[in-house]
Amino acid sequence: MGHRHTRDEILAGALATAFDAGLSRLTFGRVAKRLGSNDRTVVYYFPTKDVLITEVILSLGGRLQEALTAAFSATATDHLELTAAAWPILASPDVDPVFALFFEANGLAAAGREPYATLVPQLVEAWIAWVGEFVEGTSEQQRTEATATIALVDGLLLVRHLAGADAAEIAAARLGGA
Repeated sequence: MGHRHTRDEILAGALATAFDAGLSRLTFGRVAKRLGSNDRTVVYYFPTKDVLITEVILSLGGRLQEALTAAFSATATDHLELTAAAWPILASPDVDPVFALFFEANGLAAAGREPYATLVPQLVEAWIAWVGEFVEGTSEQQRTEATATIALVDGLLLVRHLAGADAAEIAAARLGGA
């Protein structure tokens, strides 16, 4: 049966499984197999698949936020400054797998699949609020510029994933984001 794993070990195993197989193929059985355990151990800490998926996506968001904290060391006046600060970190092969999962979650949300349809808009809203903290101006200006930053960055990252890194770099330079 294997040794009993901690919640953090199981979450790490679930993240690794999601990176390997994708979110749509994330199951208790796959996570347990990766850990050399059984699915009851996974269910003990994550009682439903929706809970497991939610924790995986939140963990991904946390990792990105940690990486971007260094980029947003000072406040910016607009979305172009924020994008320029974030792009060198986000346009990295190390970050590509995280956004591949995020884009998969977006697609599942757009198709109306739960928990993605509920979770992804909440995650985007949380990102907008967080990025807004790094913008000078009124709360309305902060929200507007943060929303524009998220839209610009997500668009550039989608181009990076679908058309390649060179195309994304050209677009980023043209948009003033690199």
